[in-house]
Amino acid sequence: MKKIVLIEDETSVVSFIKKGLQEKGYEISVAFDGLTGVSLVQENDFDLVILDIMLPEMNGLDVCKEIRKTNKSVPILFLTALGTSENIVLGLENGGDDYLVKPFKFIELVARVKSLLRRSNPISTPEATENEEENEYVFKFSDLIVNDYSKKVIRAGEEVSLTSTEYKLLIYFLNNPEKVISRAEILDAVWGVNYELGTNVVDVYVNYLRKKIDNHEDNKLIHTVIGMGYVLKKP
Repeated sequence: MKKIVLIEDETSVVSFIKKGLQEKGYEISVAFDGLTGVSLVQENDFDLVILDIMLPEMNGLDVCKEIRKTNKSVPILFLTALGTSENIVLGLENGGDDYLVKPFKFIELVARVKSLLRRSNPISTPEATENEEENEYVFKFSDLIVNDYSKKVIRAGEEVSLTSTEYKLLIYFLNNPEKVISRAEILDAVWGVNYELGTNVVDVYVNYLRKKIDNHEDNKLIHTVIGMGYVLKKP
């Protein structure tokens, strides 16, 4: 059973989400303020965090930043009544993986939850031998090595720490080397939902990935194709 923590101070919203997700088979824990939410995440092993932005004690953006100091991988879904692109991107810039604007339909929440859990908890793979693992799960591109079995990313001999969304984006690039990929294709493949946000989310996360993968390298791997999208290619 997947464990989800809901950090939300509106009791009506908590009741609505908790009841619905429990009926879907999820185990739900609740925190009604930011500080309690941070403590819960730090002391427990959750599969997903659902996080409101407007919270007492500590706002959701600061909660997200605190969580990311010690946990880079747990998916974080922001709930926000502030539906402008600027506010949404601000949440994602602070470490969130997805967002949902209030008010929302429960079916949409479930779709986001399933999407985040699916990409952060891929279908388990039978234990492989070292050679099988090397052949099946390792991507090599220039001096970039990604082991999709152990989720390790190495560039120029140094290990790189990525969030779950950054990792998913990198794997998508590695599965499509030398191909110019549109922002719409990236949105669909990485987020799994047909967003109406525009290009901001893609641009923000590509920049995040570049800072970690390309920032200290002369041979940049991720390139912008003006008016078309992005491409992973060797210099």
